[in-house]
Amino acid sequence: MYIKRMKIDQKGKASTAKAPEPMEVKVSAVAYKVDEPAMVRTQIYLSRREHDFLQSEGSRRGQPMAAIIRAFIDEKMDIPDWAWKNNPLLQAPVTDRVWEGREDGAANHDHYIYGTPKKWRKRHGQWVEAPPLPEDYYSNPERRRQYDEEAGNKK
Repeated sequence: MYIKRMKIDQKGKASTAKAPEPMEVKVSAVAYKVDEPAMVRTQIYLSRREHDFLQSEGSRRGQPMAAIIRAFIDEKMDIPDWAWKNNPLLQAPVTDRVWEGREDGAANHDHYIYGTPKKWRKRHGQWVEAPPLPEDYYSNPERRRQYDEEAGNKK
C-alpha cells in the first residue's frame, strides 16, 4: 500500500511522493515447557563465611548459588512428617529412677556452680521464671536472704 504525501519544495511547488515501505519485525521465540511454578525473587543477607561456602559448593557442583540454596531448602522440605513424630532423639528422656542429682540442675546450673540466683523455679508442677532480682540484692544481705527464701534459692 502506498500513501501519497504532499511535498513542497523550496520554490513552493507541490509534488507527491511515495511513503517508505513499512519495516517488518520478525520475532523469533524459543518455545519451552515450564514444569515448575513461577519462582519468587527474594533477597537474603549472608555472612562472608556462608557466601564463600555457597560459592565453593557451586563451583564444585557446577551450579549457581541460587540452585545450591534451593537444593538445601528442598532437602529440608522433603523430610516426612513421621520422621518428626517418631524420632527417638526428639522424645522425652526416660526417667532414671536412681538419679540423685538436682531436678533443676540443667535449668539453674549457674546457681549451683557459681552461686548466682536461680533463674527458674517450680510452682504448682510447672517451671516458671524466677521473679526479677531487687536492686539491692547484692548490697543488702537481709534483702538477699528474704528474696532467696521467697524464690526458693537455697543452695
